[in-house]
Amino acid sequence: MCLEAMKSITTVENEARQAKLLAQAKAQEVIEKTIKTGEAAVAATLARAESEVAYLKRQADQKAAEQAVELASTTANRRATLRARAERRLDAAAQRIVERILRA
Repeated sequence: MCLEAMKSITTVENEARQAKLLAQAKAQEVIEKTIKTGEAAVAATLARAESEVAYLKRQADQKAAEQAVELASTTANRRATLRARAERRLDAAAQRIVERILRA
């Protein structure tokens, strides 16, 4: 019986090793699948973030262009106003200079 018990123990040990190897293989598969899933999630999140950044950049560029047009228009209006005022003052200043020259 001793030999039979040893064979039984050896068989059980072999089965345990096989079960352990199988469990390790399954665990490795789960780890690899989890890594792939995680990498896919990170890639999807990165793609969404890049898309959102591009959208926000387009919006900012559009708003900047609108503000630049508005600023250019405002500047042109101010320049025209200042030019008209300067021309009116120039005529008055020229008239005063002529008057002073004639008086002298």
